Amino acid sequence: MSSNDQKMRILMLITSAKLADEATDLFNDEDVPIHYRLVGAGTAPSEIMDILGLGSTEKDIFLSLLPKNFADGMLVKLRKSLKLGSANSGIAFTIPLTSANNFVLKRLGEVSEEYSRTHKERKVENTVMENKYTMVAAIVDQGHGEEVMNAARSEGARGGTVIHGRQVGDETAVNFWGISLQDEKEIVMIITDDEHKLPIMKVISRECGVNSEAKGFVVSLPIDRVIGINDFDE
Repeated sequence: MSSNDQKMRILMLITSAKLADEATDLFNDEDVPIHYRLVGAGTAPSEIMDILGLGSTEKDIFLSLLPKNFADGMLVKLRKSLKLGSANSGIAFTIPLTSANNFVLKRLGEVSEEYSRTHKERKVENTVMENKYTMVAAIVDQGHGEEVMNAARSEGARGGTVIHGRQVGDETAVNFWGISLQDEKEIVMIITDDEHKLPIMKVISRECGVNSEAKGFVVSLPIDRVIGINDFDE
């Protein structure tokens, strides 16, 4: 793995619908080179949504690909601009990127150099936490997202975000796995601490796995840094 690979991050922001346009303006003002905006829905009970600062169930999800120094700077700016961690705000985090094609790496390397020239290096504030949280993602047939959350809550999960999508593939792939797969899917994303990660993954696999009606599978992704989750801590 090259040094450039190690410095790239996926930045995700999950925020309330009312802050989505403000977040879009910030991404545009900061000239973020690659970013996407998706629509999702929260799954937590209302009292947990209040704790997380995500007061409504409608969610906007922003996905960006950035050099690490740029991503760290954006986390600080997102926290300040959107007041992440306060009521009805949201959460943002970064995930290490293990690889990308050469063109993307080269272009983002240029962006990183330009960012370093135009921004003073600063220590990431202590409100940006490191290496304590993980994103657990479960992909299940449509209509089974709440079953995933019910299972995950039994092992300490507080809440999650659901994205709707469609499976793409051919009959050969379906036959290879030996299971019948519904096209419409729900992706349930759960942010949890390392202590609860394996119990949550095990209970989801047991109750919503490929042999269940949900026909699901579950993976985990390491989170590099996170903001907006302070009030979530025990």
